[in-house]
Amino acid sequence: MSNMRVPSYLLAAPRTRRPTLFTKLCRNYYDYSYGYREPRAFSLPDYTPTQLHNRTVNAPLLRYVDSLRTHGHRAARIDPLDLLQREEVAALDPVRYGLDDSTQTYDINGIIWTHPVGEDAGPEHWPLERITRHLREVYVGCIAYEYMHSPSKTERLWFSHLLESEGDEDRRVDTEERKRIHEVLARSEVFDQFLQLKFPNLKRYGLEGGESMLPALDGLFRSAAQAGVEHIIVGMPHRGRLNLLTGLLEFPPAALFHKIKGGSEVPEEYAVSGDVISHLTASPSLEYSGAQKPVKVSLLPNPSHLEAVNPVALGKTRAKQFALLKMLERTGETGCRPGDRVMCVQLHGDASFTGQGIVMEGLGLSNLPHYTVGGSVHLVVNNSIGYTTPASSARSSLYCSDVAKMINAPVLHVNGDYPEDVQRAIDVAFKYRNYFRKDIIVDLIVYRRWGHNELDEPAFTQPLMYEKIRSRRSVPALYEERLIDENVLTKDAADSVRAQHKEFLASELTAAGSHKPGSTSAVFQGQWKGLAWPASKDAVWDPETGVAGDTLKRVGRASVLVPEGFEIHPRLQRHVKHRLQAMETGQGLDWATAEALAFGSLMLEGYDVRISGQDVGRGTFSQRHAMLVDQRTEGVGVPLNLALECNGRLELANSSLSEMAVLGFEYGVSWEKPDILPIWEAQFGDFFNGAQVIIDTFVSSAETKWLKQSGIVLLLPHGLDGAGPEHSSSRIERMLQLTNDRYTFDASSESARANVNMNIAFPTTPAQYFHLLRRQVKRNFRKPLVVAGPKGLLRLAAAASSLEDLSSGSRFRPVIADPAIADPAAVSRVICLSGKLYYDLVKERQKRQLEGKVAFVRVEELSPFPFRPMVDVLSTYEGAKEIVWLQEEPRNQGAWTHIQPRLNAVLERLGRTEVTYMGRNEDAVPAPGIASVYGGQQRAVIDSAFDGL
Repeated sequence: MSNMRVPSYLLAAPRTRRPTLFTKLCRNYYDYSYGYREPRAFSLPDYTPTQLHNRTVNAPLLRYVDSLRTHGHRAARIDPLDLLQREEVAALDPVRYGLDDSTQTYDINGIIWTHPVGEDAGPEHWPLERITRHLREVYVGCIAYEYMHSPSKTERLWFSHLLESEGDEDRRVDTEERKRIHEVLARSEVFDQFLQLKFPNLKRYGLEGGESMLPALDGLFRSAAQAGVEHIIVGMPHRGRLNLLTGLLEFPPAALFHKIKGGSEVPEEYAVSGDVISHLTASPSLEYSGAQKPVKVSLLPNPSHLEAVNPVALGKTRAKQFALLKMLERTGETGCRPGDRVMCVQLHGDASFTGQGIVMEGLGLSNLPHYTVGGSVHLVVNNSIGYTTPASSARSSLYCSDVAKMINAPVLHVNGDYPEDVQRAIDVAFKYRNYFRKDIIVDLIVYRRWGHNELDEPAFTQPLMYEKIRSRRSVPALYEERLIDENVLTKDAADSVRAQHKEFLASELTAAGSHKPGSTSAVFQGQWKGLAWPASKDAVWDPETGVAGDTLKRVGRASVLVPEGFEIHPRLQRHVKHRLQAMETGQGLDWATAEALAFGSLMLEGYDVRISGQDVGRGTFSQRHAMLVDQRTEGVGVPLNLALECNGRLELANSSLSEMAVLGFEYGVSWEKPDILPIWEAQFGDFFNGAQVIIDTFVSSAETKWLKQSGIVLLLPHGLDGAGPEHSSSRIERMLQLTNDRYTFDASSESARANVNMNIAFPTTPAQYFHLLRRQVKRNFRKPLVVAGPKGLLRLAAAASSLEDLSSGSRFRPVIADPAIADPAAVSRVICLSGKLYYDLVKERQKRQLEGKVAFVRVEELSPFPFRPMVDVLSTYEGAKEIVWLQEEPRNQGAWTHIQPRLNAVLERLGRTEVTYMGRNEDAVPAPGIASVYGGQQRAVIDSAFDGL
């Protein structure tokens, strides 16, 4: 035990709350470790005794009013095409509640809210006719509200107060704002028409029919800026993206036209592939009146896989918030919470919002302590169709937004034909998010004037729908006509807006011919300033990663320091003792110890570490114990944070049972800043396949598509140990297939200079793992790292490392020669391999007394393939008759298909014959589930290494 002062929250008994159904169903885990921020407290005054009495006396009226709040959306005019099948809503008829006299007056105090929150104005009598008219104006108009499903009385009261207490004057849009809405709409329509005229064969995924999306976002950005938000992270799909880029986000049309004509969006010095126009990005600083500072709006690059970018946006938002929070705390400001300065905005399509499971996974993260961002505003651009699939075939619910009710998020449905109502809905949504710091959904119901793209014919499958659409005037034209009729605009002024923008676009089209993409320096700005491009001569691929012995011992002791008064589980005493003993002797460092030393040493150097995934605090195999849980209070402590006095912090983010959204989230964290080590650990290696879309479209390809560097680490426990078809393999072959690792050996340069997109390693010692983790942030660039991590090796004594292996002057070794071979020239067989099989083979070799006959060469890094180290090691075995690749995975899996051509290139250079394969035959599964079959196969693999010797 230690005299270290423990934070009071770890020792205090859990706060007691009045037992409710909610607290009975949702047990409060007492995790106040780093990353947790106390949620903003909110409350509204309860009903006064007078109001409670009136609600009882006028119970029929109360039922009627609550029915309008609950069911009004079912009768609201929210569909511009009037395609929603609306039934007569009996619940909206006052007669149903015994209210059949429209002239009868009722005291509405405590039933309808017409005064500011907390103000009890006493009895207020309205006739039934006025009550009905007022509530129908609020709940059965062009905006429909769904909030009565919330279990929070405070949230329900907040909405009722806000919506019912505002009159016509409060909702009126001033003249200047109406002109702004017109300008945004008109310019969007001119833009789409210009592209259609100049590039008629272009798939641009235009916004025609959904133009109200732009004033919605314009209003949201303005409200956020006025509320003190400094940065907005936006994730969105393809629909209307070009309109947003050029209409609000200041993306130069000349750059767009240059790209459309076949030009590159990135500087020529980068040998990258780029991406299509519907994935372009921008990050301008926008100025709005009434805001003290400009607000920076960052539209993230997105893949074509719908919704995949949204958890990435969440992760980037969270990382930006916590970087800001740390900075503010250093200056003494502790009142800032997630959502104060940074906001996440997520755009969706109606079909994908319902159909893509990553949406539900992302929503599930929204209120978790290590994933919350203080509330996102979700804008669903609802075309009532997905490609050619109508809503009736796309979902089983009434609304596409119904999935958000899983987190009790309120939903605002709004008719896109009415831009002022759209802005009103957005204003309400932002107010809710800014007060409660929770997610809210705006379901913007619009239509799609063309097919999925402009070259598609939608009438093949929706003839009646498109008959209606083609007979309609556009949203900008209808709004413009209204403003002219109301003398807000003149016809000449409206025409001038369109003419000027058309002239501007024409000039930009001319300028496109001489457009040059930004310079190299533009890629490394802000917190990324000073980093290098991985393929440049300035890139440092192999930095020294060792740490002074005294520092390692300090970190090791700190990693198991138990605060005075903190009661750990009795079985963890052995864990603490073993760690301290290893620090004392310098021997016997297991994998968890090496990991803790990597984390702590980086923290001392100012880097943050965040490890996320299922059970990461304890570790799937009960090996990590980076967090300790007090056995009396369930208070959570992280020793490295409590014991090390440094700027770096360790966040242990035990996640929900999600792979795709959680990996996307962590990837977003990696995009925000380079001075963090972001790690996602799969519970078992093959669980990554639930996140394959994120790996394919972000982890492996973002750099070559978008010039976006990432230092994300994927820890994937791997190894055949009798666990069956699943839980055995991290599917190394799939990861290797995603690399652009070259096949040929160029002696004039290192493989790394080819700028391989991902590092893939299969380390066999804790020291190697230590150096891999530190290398991630000690390099002057960032590159994804996939680690086929250990299971059986976690506590294997033969696999342990020493402090010397981690000390100053040491670094990661991509190839490890056999340390037991005294005379390499006497070896007759060289077996190259990776992973835990090495220890099984060493044990068997000793048993057979063949130490001098067969050598085991460990290939620790599979990508980039270590051509030069392999030449250096294999050249020493001059007398070897054969070079073998041995693996425990089936032949069609594992590293074999990646290794074979590259190892052959090495052998060709050495003048040797091609490599021979040894291992399992081809199989449809990574490992059998029948124990006897597995055992026989594994025995055969080991025996094959020594056959004929």
